[in-house]
Amino acid sequence: MMNIINQFLLNVKHFSGLLLPVTVAVVWEFMSRQGDAYTYIFVPLSQIGSGLVELIQSGELLINLGATLQTTVIGLLIGGFAGLFVGGLMAVSPLANKLIGPLYHTMRQVPLLGLIPLIALWFGNDLFSKILIVSLAAFYPVVLNTFEGMRGIEHKYVEVASVLKFNRLQLLIHVLLPAATPSIMTGFMHALAFAWVSTVGSELLFSTGPGVGGLMLMAQESSRMDIVIVAVVSIGLTGLLMNASLSHLRQYLLRWRSVR
Repeated sequence: MMNIINQFLLNVKHFSGLLLPVTVAVVWEFMSRQGDAYTYIFVPLSQIGSGLVELIQSGELLINLGATLQTTVIGLLIGGFAGLFVGGLMAVSPLANKLIGPLYHTMRQVPLLGLIPLIALWFGNDLFSKILIVSLAAFYPVVLNTFEGMRGIEHKYVEVASVLKFNRLQLLIHVLLPAATPSIMTGFMHALAFAWVSTVGSELLFSTGPGVGGLMLMAQESSRMDIVIVAVVSIGLTGLLMNASLSHLRQYLLRWRSVR
């Protein structure tokens, strides 16, 4: 009897994460049946399903989602590796920290939305502007986490490198980068989230070219709330999958910490 109860509790624990989504779906469907006014706001689940099938069959969902993913990945790579370089340079060079630090800390206080009018004026509203915004969104957290990670390592490691007469490049490659890897990966985790949100936001503001944001705008203009809901859910699920993938990569790169 105890085995049956334990197995039941184990199954409940496995599916407990579905409790809230199922509850939201039930409440949503209930609200959609309360009249025409509610039907427009709370689109019936059957209509949302039909919209999903329509987007898949026409290829619009994959095309627009692929375009958004492409912009995110390009911006994340550019901003992430630029942030890794700048953060590392600031960590190993006091002069670079004095020259770059004040400008960096000033610029990261400015919301990206505040830079969009300037970016649109200088570079237009095409793909380059979107990638620039996404790159900046990924750049800031990677710089900060790289710098803090390298500056926060135990001093004894730096002393050993000094005894071994490491130059700054050797110090960076053999001591600072490995020791700061957990912090750097945390920076990339934050950068991915910011990059994904910034991509969708830039597509909503620069409504040119394919992308999930553009798909949402066109659906809103044509009063297709079912398509809007499908796009929102697609954004959330895709972001969740990307975050899970990067989390697995982080665990793989930091696997040495579990065997210390």
